[in-house]
Amino acid sequence: MPAKAVERSDPERPKLKFCLNTSTIRGQKLSLPEQIRVAADAGFDGIEPWIGDLSGYVESGGKLSDLKKQLDDSGLSVESAIGFAQWIVDDDATRKKGLEEARRDMEMLTQIGGKRIAAPPIGAHKEPGPALPIIAQRYRKLLEVGAQIGVVPQLELWGFSKTLSRLGELAYVATEASHEDACVLPDFYHIYKGGSDFAGLSMIEASKMEVFHINDYPANPTRATIADKDRVFPGDGVCDLKGIIGNLVANGFDGCFSLELFNPEYWKRDALAVAKEGLAKMKSVMPQ
Repeated sequence: MPAKAVERSDPERPKLKFCLNTSTIRGQKLSLPEQIRVAADAGFDGIEPWIGDLSGYVESGGKLSDLKKQLDDSGLSVESAIGFAQWIVDDDATRKKGLEEARRDMEMLTQIGGKRIAAPPIGAHKEPGPALPIIAQRYRKLLEVGAQIGVVPQLELWGFSKTLSRLGELAYVATEASHEDACVLPDFYHIYKGGSDFAGLSMIEASKMEVFHINDYPANPTRATIADKDRVFPGDGVCDLKGIIGNLVANGFDGCFSLELFNPEYWKRDALAVAKEGLAKMKSVMPQ
């Protein structure tokens, strides 16, 4: 069901932030400093790096202090990061290692000014995972680790997953975690892929969506067969982004839209050109 945009009654609209998730230029195989340079030169407000790239930078001899200086000098904030710690799984030993990994990831992230990290259902995505009340308890444990460090784990929706693929499941777990930092990380493609109606976004308090992955999707392949690689620039697909975003803003959303694409055709192009086009198309679907 297409969303119908709602006009804000007050004249002042929130200033939305625009962030580059580095998956969008992942195929160009740039170093992390080069990714930062692309995001800054393209005009983004922030960047959403992958923890694997951050770890690789450190392992190759890079200093996080140098990365922090580059980010500060370029005016980029680190709004979020993509990590894959297995915090949700049933196996106690694996889950313990997952929380330890999450702690290391978040401690590293704080050194470059990172504020948030994705918490997807990795490890419970191929088969149906634990019951939702149990997932809520485990998400709370992850939030408690984050609170000690100063980074917020965002409960991420994966539409292809056998666990946490629908907005209602995300909202339930975040609510039942009963932690002040609980929040969700939605994604236009994943909401579609998981079969939820975008109208469900109005049931989630706007301040609990601090980052929102933005992308678009074509009519074909169908929902059943569409995959990450099929995502396209905002406005180039069939999602009613203007209407949905209009409703989000009307309901108080004032967070960050992070461009997350995995399109192999974009990876063949110049990274800066892709980033610039992506930012322009993000802005083209924002409320006027």
